[in-house]
Amino acid sequence: MGRRTPSNRPTLARVAERAGVSVSTASLAFSGSGPITPETRDKVFAAATDLGYTGPNPLGRQLRRGRSGIIGVVIGDHPRRAFRDPVAVQVLDGLVDALGTEKLGVLLIPGVDGGEDAVDPLIETAAMDVAVLVWGVLTKDPTLAALQRRDVPVVVGEGRAVEGAPLVALEDRAGAAEAVRHLVELGHTRIAEISLPFGRGERSGPVDADRISRADRTPTVHRMAGIRDVVEPVITWETPASLVEHGRDAATEILGTWVPASERPTAIVAHSDLLAAGAVIAARELGLRIPEDVSVAGFDGLDLPWLSPDVLTSVHQPLREKGTRLGQAAIGLLAGEEPTSVSLPVGLVPGTTTGPAPVG
Repeated sequence: MGRRTPSNRPTLARVAERAGVSVSTASLAFSGSGPITPETRDKVFAAATDLGYTGPNPLGRQLRRGRSGIIGVVIGDHPRRAFRDPVAVQVLDGLVDALGTEKLGVLLIPGVDGGEDAVDPLIETAAMDVAVLVWGVLTKDPTLAALQRRDVPVVVGEGRAVEGAPLVALEDRAGAAEAVRHLVELGHTRIAEISLPFGRGERSGPVDADRISRADRTPTVHRMAGIRDVVEPVITWETPASLVEHGRDAATEILGTWVPASERPTAIVAHSDLLAAGAVIAARELGLRIPEDVSVAGFDGLDLPWLSPDVLTSVHQPLREKGTRLGQAAIGLLAGEEPTSVSLPVGLVPGTTTGPAPVG
């Protein structure tokens, strides 16, 4: 068979002509709805098979319905960094699978450098039926504002509630508190905190009470609050991103140069497992034993075989389910369902990186 050209490519009109029906009747056969008998539908499908016609163009059908078939997924970070984080990968895996069941496409929208009002150009121009803000929204969020100006419905993950938007939240405040109670029960009183970023921009270093009061990212705010529900950390170290090297840098300062050895924290609680893994690496490099000299707890429940022989004590969260719920919420908005919110539970799973506080 020769290559089809626009002039000989099968069309719905040609299928209708061969089947001996109107174009509208042929269209009903492919739509799967409407007043059409099984016999007529079979005639249309037989004609389509003879001509090699596979059905109406799905993009054209979506556009006629006023839809693009695309869900914008705002990851809020540069892809090269986001895809180094297993948390982001697992959440996106669940999200994409959920959307795939409805044959919806995904447009990944990264973060953007620039001032406080900067947004990625895709937010302003790209066709999308719903936008999923995977990591929530800030108090003054230019991305959310731009989407609302365009009347693009949004789904919020782990952020503050937005009117008319489904929210997929996490019980991370309770989880962070559970991790710290575990350390306190082991006798630790000098507990340091390595935090996720506070807001837009990248910063690394210790923070004071004023800086803490201005934290704007929901996961950071919730996990800091959970820790303080149990103890006041001896130091909080802000990091630019949830990456191993940032946890290592923070812990090197906290354990190595920040205070004399006699006043060194005996435990570190980190807002993510990658930050916690970096703290374990830093402790090893400083010649400290895990957990005899210092205990480390994280948050996420990642499988990190490269950290062997240690297994992180960590608050496990349902990462893939979070992504699935975000996808289901987007599908629900498209179906006209009333927006609802869900809060997913978490739980502490002890590993080898926490133990009794050292004596002395």
